[in-house]
Amino acid sequence: MPANPHILPRLTVVGAGPGDPELLTLKGARTLAEADVVLYDALVSDDLFALVRPQALRVFVGKRRGYQAYSQEETNALIVKYARQYGHVVRLKGGDPFVFGRGREEMLYAEQHGLATAYVPGISSAVAAAGSVGIPVTHRGLSEGFQVITATTASGELSTAVVEAARSRTTTIILMGLSRLPEITRLFCHYGSAHMPAAVIQNGTLPDARLVTGTVATLADKAEAAGVGAPAIIVIGEVVALATATPLSVVEFATAAIQYAEVA
Repeated sequence: MPANPHILPRLTVVGAGPGDPELLTLKGARTLAEADVVLYDALVSDDLFALVRPQALRVFVGKRRGYQAYSQEETNALIVKYARQYGHVVRLKGGDPFVFGRGREEMLYAEQHGLATAYVPGISSAVAAAGSVGIPVTHRGLSEGFQVITATTASGELSTAVVEAARSRTTTIILMGLSRLPEITRLFCHYGSAHMPAAVIQNGTLPDARLVTGTVATLADKAEAAGVGAPAIIVIGEVVALATATPLSVVEFATAAIQYAEVA
């Protein structure tokens, strides 16, 4: 039962998008403004907290370089506890919470404990990070489809989805796989994709985004030499050949447009 009989205990799972705070949806922004409590993950931009009411409680429940603030079970319990105590809990997750984000798991737990729930989609890094450096996940003549997979299973083993992807000829987006990149690329080479274009994108959509491209056979060495780190996604497919060498940020693009107009 709620601690305050006048509040409605509820949970809204909100996707914060791929990193750039301006890629939060309008519905996500409105939901944040209505929150009594915000439980947020590590990949959420601090700029988004400007949308949260000053009196709302903010609690970090994510992971940072091996440090985990709360286990999943503890996070679930916090959702129920805070909803009963304060009312509207917003669970703010990077990307889209339904793309390897465990968003529906948390909603199901909340529902089992009598909370009303809602879901606000976010722009997934699986598509946006690649697109931010000029790589479309589909492109006429190069890719007729794409698949998004995780590199590891819940037990930490390499996912069988990676093996299936290595046999495929559609664009493959691999999330949470940077630490397994040598193993992943060896699998793709084994199944005949050694010369397939491939890329690693770190901090996609952000001003400090980094792009490393090569082939499946060379990508792991190139990424290591460049010192690329997480968060990053891996893209394997012919569409990587369309990557922009030096993608412009929104600010840089606007500045370039002004300078062009002045010259013209």
